[in-house]
Amino acid sequence: MLLLFGGQSAEHEVSVISTRSVYAAIDRQRYEPILVGITRQGCWLLADSDASILEHDTVDDMSLPIVYLAPTGQELKLFNASPNDQGVSFDVVFPLLHGPFGEDGTIQGLLELVGTAYVGAGVAASSVGMDKALAKLIFKASGLSQTAYQVVRRNRWHADVESVVCSVEKHLTYPLFVKPANMGSSVGVSKAMDTTSLTAALDIAAQYDVKMLVEESVEDCHEVECAVLGNESPRASIIGEIIPGADFYDYQTKYLDDCSELIVPANLSSSVSDKVQSMAIKAFQGIDCTGLARVDFFVRRADECIFINEINTMPGFTPISMYPMLWQASGLTYSDLIDQLIQLALERHAERDDLRQTS
Repeated sequence: MLLLFGGQSAEHEVSVISTRSVYAAIDRQRYEPILVGITRQGCWLLADSDASILEHDTVDDMSLPIVYLAPTGQELKLFNASPNDQGVSFDVVFPLLHGPFGEDGTIQGLLELVGTAYVGAGVAASSVGMDKALAKLIFKASGLSQTAYQVVRRNRWHADVESVVCSVEKHLTYPLFVKPANMGSSVGVSKAMDTTSLTAALDIAAQYDVKMLVEESVEDCHEVECAVLGNESPRASIIGEIIPGADFYDYQTKYLDDCSELIVPANLSSSVSDKVQSMAIKAFQGIDCTGLARVDFFVRRADECIFINEINTMPGFTPISMYPMLWQASGLTYSDLIDQLIQLALERHAERDDLRQTS
């Protein structure tokens, strides 16, 4: 099994942390993990079974051999530049890559082209799940409640700041959240309370993407998450609740400190929990997801109204990440969760192989 991590996005370090956890938890009786780190520049470095590559925050050990993917007959292998290299074989890829060039359909497209099994969503679901603006259109079509929002193009923002601010303030009500449309782990996300902070928030988000999302905040709410697992018949975990240690659940709070509190199960009534689970599966199926996803919601305390926030098709697998924690609380150990994800990947690949042979 090939563990692919690092990558060219701002979530590079998160990917390394996730891979440390997965590598340590893999059942060595069933799988032989092969480590390949991707540098910020896009070089693929083969560490094989040498876990020392995971001791660093980033992938940058250029003393490791640079490798590339190539099919040889019915088999896919990793090769380096040596003319005598026999290549490294593997059966399935676990792309523990977060953000652009990792969970946005790009690496999934590459793996589809070379015809290998891989964990997680396919090209379309990965792309839609990564693009929060596109995902919101799917959520609306699926009948899922969400807060009012506007999409702002980066070039329009730079060309006419006053017009953009005027439009946002005309149609939306403060407080607002501003985020890059194609980013995860709360990178580039800010909360705006007025015109000044809105302007600053859009400037920050514009550093990460050509498209930004501005959406109304749900104040005084439960911030909850649901893990989904499966292919054609997905199932939902119990619900978890986040009590942010900061004004909101930002990158620092998610990965670098322990100020936030994760409550499993969430402090919700059984009827609300059931509805959140149903909505999570609906969102998962709405974007045609497979394998896994974490779906995030806001539940307003005043009336228990549920708003979908976003779907993450390759959620974090760090020791404090909600996705594995929710499944553990639902009765599925970390190691068994990894095994099920791999089996789902092989099942999906076999189905697609069957289609290729019959077409």
